[in-house]
Amino acid sequence: MLESDTTIEQSMLHLRMNGWCVLDRVIPSDRVATIREECEAVVARHKNPNAPHAIGHVSTYINWDQSLAPYLADDRILLLVNALLGHNPRISFTSATINEPGNARGGWHADWPFNQKNAGHVPIPYPDAVMHLTTIWMLSPFSKENGGTLVVPGSHRCPKNPTGSNGVPENDPYPTETHACGQAGSVLIMDSRLWHATAPNMSPDPRVAVVVRYAPWWLNLEILRPTSGDRLRMVDNPGKTENSVPSLPMDVFDRLPSAVQPLFAHWTEPE
Repeated sequence: MLESDTTIEQSMLHLRMNGWCVLDRVIPSDRVATIREECEAVVARHKNPNAPHAIGHVSTYINWDQSLAPYLADDRILLLVNALLGHNPRISFTSATINEPGNARGGWHADWPFNQKNAGHVPIPYPDAVMHLTTIWMLSPFSKENGGTLVVPGSHRCPKNPTGSNGVPENDPYPTETHACGQAGSVLIMDSRLWHATAPNMSPDPRVAVVVRYAPWWLNLEILRPTSGDRLRMVDNPGKTENSVPSLPMDVFDRLPSAVQPLFAHWTEPE
């Protein structure tokens, strides 16, 4: 069901001015627990061994579980995505992230392609334009206690971020930081330029989420694909670091809802 025009307009205004907003109840309440259990099971089986302590992380999550897929083309999500990125958007990343109790606070950063530590980054000072959106699907409630994502409102309008030595210490609290909070089933939407950080989970329960990023049709994602020529030239040969997004097997693609398949068609395995 589509939210009222007023609510969507408010969300859009919040995104443009502050760099983030939360859409409530995108995942139906009777489906959240099942999707969360699937996510926890995938992380238990495929957890990245190089993830920070007490952080469960699995990249290319869609390859392992498709229970979240029906909601990735939700009307409310795509209305905002299309308004900010134009039509024919694509999904660039799907990552499961579980903050276990006792995890450490992370450093301030902006997401790819604005993180200056990645080989495939937009160099600073980057233009004031929306080029990528990060969405965090709350499979647990997000609160200050359990480590709801830390954000710096308005920081998306700065042409630099702390990964590029802009004078802001990456690991220090920032005066205007706040926690992005919401109920389970809600979605945090951020301009990927927004400064944000992992917050410590001080609760007794894990904070479970899936991160899904949306890109415009024109943004080159090939540097992320392990077998691509762009990655060989820009990452492998010079010995740099970059995120890795393996191709989507055709049997997984075929199981996706028809409305979601266009968002992933570019990630299918080459013939």
